[in-house]
Amino acid sequence: MRRVTVRKSSVHGRGVFALQAIPAGQRVFEYRGEVTSWRRASARYRRSGVHGHTFIFGLADGRVIDGSVGGNSARWLNHSCQPNCEAIEDGRGRVFIETIKHLKPGDELFIAYGLTIDEEKSPEIVADYVCRCGATKCTGSLLA
Repeated sequence: MRRVTVRKSSVHGRGVFALQAIPAGQRVFEYRGEVTSWRRASARYRRSGVHGHTFIFGLADGRVIDGSVGGNSARWLNHSCQPNCEAIEDGRGRVFIETIKHLKPGDELFIAYGLTIDEEKSPEIVADYVCRCGATKCTGSLLA
């Protein structure tokens, strides 16, 4: 039986939602996609002309998982400053999404993106990473 589904989110675009209760500490699914370099994934996004959606998940070894190629529903996870899930990377470079809070049917699953950028945080860059999670302790940014 499926535990989650993807549908329109009030936070941003699409989101992942619980179809049934999921206790804290449960592995929900793996973040899947092509494992590649940042350079290749970034070039792919620049060529695509798509802005506002990236499905790139950074790994500890400097590579990334690009969920736009062979990805699954985990790529639709939205950010929250008060997440109910976390991403756990194992020693082989696989990323699993696990609950850190009990989820009820209909709850949207969230992770904290903790994005980092190499560029100076200009007003334009900051505007590109505005958070709309609506959490009571929202930091206002998707950046770490």
